[in-house]
Amino acid sequence: MTSAISGIKIIECPRDAMQGITEFIHTETKIFYLNTLLKAGFYAIDFGSFVSPVAIPQMRDTRAVLEGLDLSDTSSKLLAIVANKRGAEEALEHPEISYLGFPLSISETFQKNNTNKTITEALGVVRDIHELCSNKERELVVYLSMAFGNPYADPYDEKLLLSFVQKLDELGITTISLSDTIGVATPELISKIFPPLIEGFPHIEFGAHLHSTAETAIAKIEAAYKAGCKRFDGAIKGFGGCPMAKEELTGNIATETILGFLEAQGLELGIDKGKFSIALNTALEVFPTA
Repeated sequence: MTSAISGIKIIECPRDAMQGITEFIHTETKIFYLNTLLKAGFYAIDFGSFVSPVAIPQMRDTRAVLEGLDLSDTSSKLLAIVANKRGAEEALEHPEISYLGFPLSISETFQKNNTNKTITEALGVVRDIHELCSNKERELVVYLSMAFGNPYADPYDEKLLLSFVQKLDELGITTISLSDTIGVATPELISKIFPPLIEGFPHIEFGAHLHSTAETAIAKIEAAYKAGCKRFDGAIKGFGGCPMAKEELTGNIATETILGFLEAQGLELGIDKGKFSIALNTALEVFPTA
């Protein structure tokens, strides 16, 4: 089964959930957890990253984790995050990986904090990685971080967001996930931002990678869904957040919350509830403070 049955794509993000945890999660534990997720029926799994182990030490074993994954009985595609051309080249050595994800920020400050590049430099990297992916018949997903605002007093408005989408469109990017990196998006802003992008760029798939408190999560999911979004990122139990963002993080929206809302709309998501329940219980062991 696959979560694209109803046209809705659910992307589970254990990489995002794990990367900010200081205590190293053993490679074998990651492999076991990811293998339970692979059976649940998600469209894709953001499983790891090919970035500097100094910057993100929790992901230093991504290659070893990949070697341990059982892909023999899954419809889920693998997505890996990269921050530069070298990381992309390493990721593309593995045919098991269908998607590369690159974090491009609307905030100049955050782009420098996250990838040690200016926005202009990062756009050049996007161009290079997109070309590499095209040559290997893979796809680049661009995560537009700080897509709903930033805490640095950097410029932000809807016209600026549109200009970034236009630039990515010119580069040939066909999947863009709008990322609420610090959880500042309101349902009203989400409702306002998605429709003109979806209508103005029908050849681009726009996703929602939202961070939220539990209290406002459903309202944000509902706003994105009603605005036409059909691609949703989540992390079981709501763990995760970019460690480069700031000291206090607002976590990912819990996958179980996303599924609950969408299923209540009568949508068939292709998720095996029994196997998802196993994954949910496994998460309690991987993240003991959940």
